[in-house]
Amino acid sequence: MSGRLCNEKFRSHFGSPRRAKEDLASHHRDLAAAFQRVLEEKVLKIARVLEKHTSAQNLVFAGGVALNSVLNGRLLRETRFRDIYIMPGAGDNGTCIGAAAYVHSKTLGMTPRIRHDDPYLGTEFSNECVKQRLDEFKLTYKASNNICADTAKLLANGKIVAWFQGRMEFGPRALGNRSILADPSCPKMKTKINAEVKHREAFRPFAPSVPVESAADYFDIDVEVPFMLKVCQVKVGKQSKIPAIVHVDGSARLHTVNSQVNPTYHRLLTEFERLSGHPVLLNTSFNIMGEPIVATPDQAVRCFFSTGLDALSIGDFLVTKQ
Repeated sequence: MSGRLCNEKFRSHFGSPRRAKEDLASHHRDLAAAFQRVLEEKVLKIARVLEKHTSAQNLVFAGGVALNSVLNGRLLRETRFRDIYIMPGAGDNGTCIGAAAYVHSKTLGMTPRIRHDDPYLGTEFSNECVKQRLDEFKLTYKASNNICADTAKLLANGKIVAWFQGRMEFGPRALGNRSILADPSCPKMKTKINAEVKHREAFRPFAPSVPVESAADYFDIDVEVPFMLKVCQVKVGKQSKIPAIVHVDGSARLHTVNSQVNPTYHRLLTEFERLSGHPVLLNTSFNIMGEPIVATPDQAVRCFFSTGLDALSIGDFLVTKQ
């Protein structure tokens, strides 16, 4: 929290805010946990009021607070609502989608309901464009006839792979098109990626991606989570098999992948399962701490060569470090 937002009364009650790169003190941890708990209880209280005033089975939740996936997991478990819809860009950046939806409905009179589970609205780059940039950078790369199978082999061999495919996701979560991927069965993978790739604190967790049809085998949840905005428990018998994505309380911020929405990423997960025995991949955003998610091939190459990434899977090309 910025010191500009904290007056002397705040400091006297809670202690000084943490400065950039300063070690976490016990009062930092306690304060974060307390704020999170109060937030959860207040929103749950509001949800229980809504339960009394509506017969609706589903809840729509928006605003920056709606990106709090731990809170969303509790809403799903502790209210009677069967599912929660949260737009992938639930904060201020989603205002543009809301404005378009309003015009679509109120001005144009288009009232049919739309199932929204596709966040891939951003830019994409053809293989020709990608190849041109790789050649201009004078990089050594391999053209792949099956990018999913070739990438799955690298992941199954313990490599950390940057995955740059299709249209960029809308919102703050990497949902399988601008992602850094790894095998979650390696216990040290979380520490390795935080230290060598993301350049951030060791405690930062990572999310699992799983095909939607396999989610219930590994995670205690019965709804889809296409935008990575709900935390659920990892089943006890599976926690030791995918330790790199399990939080200290046995939970995980899940991302389910539907073959109809993202067939390429779904195919990668399927290929990885064929080699590793499990369909779960560690998925984090393709960037380093303090920078936005990469959006172009140039940014992807820069991030790849400035971090401890082992390979870059971009379009139908594989770039590795010599």
